[in-house]
Amino acid sequence: MNFLGLPGFEGVKPAARWRPRRVEAVLPAEAAVIGVVATALLALAAVAGRALTPYAGLVAAAFGTVIVVLVGFPYLALLVLFVATSALATRYRFDEKRRQHLQEGRLGERGVSNVVAHIVLPTVIAAVGGIAPSLLATRATPLLFASALAFGASDTLASEFGVLAGHARSILTGKPVAPGTNGGVSGLGHVFAFVGSLTTAVVGLLLFWAFRTPLPNPVLFVVTVIVAGFVACQVDSVLGELYENDGRLTKGSTNLLGMLSAVAIAAAVLAVAGTLV
Repeated sequence: MNFLGLPGFEGVKPAARWRPRRVEAVLPAEAAVIGVVATALLALAAVAGRALTPYAGLVAAAFGTVIVVLVGFPYLALLVLFVATSALATRYRFDEKRRQHLQEGRLGERGVSNVVAHIVLPTVIAAVGGIAPSLLATRATPLLFASALAFGASDTLASEFGVLAGHARSILTGKPVAPGTNGGVSGLGHVFAFVGSLTTAVVGLLLFWAFRTPLPNPVLFVVTVIVAGFVACQVDSVLGELYENDGRLTKGSTNLLGMLSAVAIAAAVLAVAGTLV
């Protein structure tokens, strides 16, 4: 059913009853081997470049392998873009961040909890899209996956660049707070939150096009990913102020819930468009 009248949103009929099927890799055997090797090498590079701790690199390699085997190279490439962008943003004016005790990790590296918080949900989306397409429409998978990573990019860039503004205000009260405080936001942080979502949306669209991945309407894809990532970044800030500051949530759980909100926004758009199931 096409609620929006847009091309590419005719939807697919939901399966009357899902029947488990034998799991088959999207990639043929040779390509799957290349994907696994590439994932391992990329994880090693991230560890060598001190973007990830060794254990975090192992976790990233494991989840990345699932993603590339089940849904293919464009998904892995978009994930790599997120990791690389996060590493570069973390390194930017790192000494200044360290002097203010606002740096990530000891030398800018990200640990297991950070990696898990940002990769579990995209992997689940990839697994459902690859293993059980009768549960998730083919065109829905790339949009939900990109929206999840858009939140990650938006949140990371907002944090890494926002703390350099030298000032911040509570997202709930508007009162001044110290930079780096959970729930503290700045104009500079908002700008980079938007940049993170925008970059993920545009690059994601180009990657999926290049690999001929079925997509919803391109304009709706880009707009949804941008909005989902940016709004979820604000949700993350609200959760941080309400629950992380008093210890009821950890940084990882706040990030995971923020990413879940991005996926929920994208899923709502797809449901209205009639292409979710």
